[in-house]
Amino acid sequence: NISSLVCSGSRSSKTFKPKKNIPEGSHQYELLKHAEATLGSGNLRMAVMLPDGEDLNEWVAVNTVDFFNQINMLYGTITDFCTEESCPVMSAGPKYEYHWADGTNIKKPIKCSAPKYIDYLMTWVQDQLDDETLFPSKIGVPFPKNFMSVAKTILKRLFRVYAHIYHQHFDPVIQLQEEAHLNTSFKHFIFFVQEFNLIDRRELAPLQELIEKLTSKDR
Repeated sequence: NISSLVCSGSRSSKTFKPKKNIPEGSHQYELLKHAEATLGSGNLRMAVMLPDGEDLNEWVAVNTVDFFNQINMLYGTITDFCTEESCPVMSAGPKYEYHWADGTNIKKPIKCSAPKYIDYLMTWVQDQLDDETLFPSKIGVPFPKNFMSVAKTILKRLFRVYAHIYHQHFDPVIQLQEEAHLNTSFKHFIFFVQEFNLIDRRELAPLQELIEKLTSKDR
C-alpha cells in the first residue's frame, strides 16, 4: 500500500532528527575523538571520567550531543513500531506516564502519544543544542551560568526515550538485533550521568532494575 508507506515514511523522518555534528578541528571535536577512543577500550567507567585538565561544561556538552545522536538513531530504528495506535500515551511501563511541557511554548503539561511526545522532546533538545548561547561551539566562548541545569534537563528527558524503548519496544529491538547496541549505549549513558550526578535517582526509577543489572558487573 503506497499511501501508508508514504505516511509512515514521512512520520519516521519527522521524528528522526538530523545528526548534530560537532565542528571538525574544534576542541570539542578532539574531546569527542578522545571519548570514542576510551570507549573503544571497553572500560565505560573510565571512559566517562573527565579527562585531565578539561572543562566539565565542555565535557558534558560534547557527551550530551553524542547521546542525543545515539538515542536519535536508536529510536529511528523502531519508529515504525511506535505509533499513535500502539502508544497512545508516552509511558515507561504501567507505572510511569510522561506528559509534555517545555516551559515556553507548552507551559501546562499535555497528555500525548509517545511518537508525538518524542517528537516534541527531540525537537526541543535539538533547539537547545543549536543555541550558541547555551552550547557554544567556538573556542573561548564561555558556557552560560545555567548550563548545567539545562544539560540536566536534556539528559533527564533523553532518559525517557530509553525508558520508553525498553518498556514498550524491546521485542522489535531484539528482532532487529539491536539489543547489544541499545544496552551499550544505555550503560554508557548511565555511567555518565552517575559520574557527574546529572539525573535524580527518582527519575531513573522506571529502569532501576536494568540499571542495577548493567552496572553491577562494573563496580
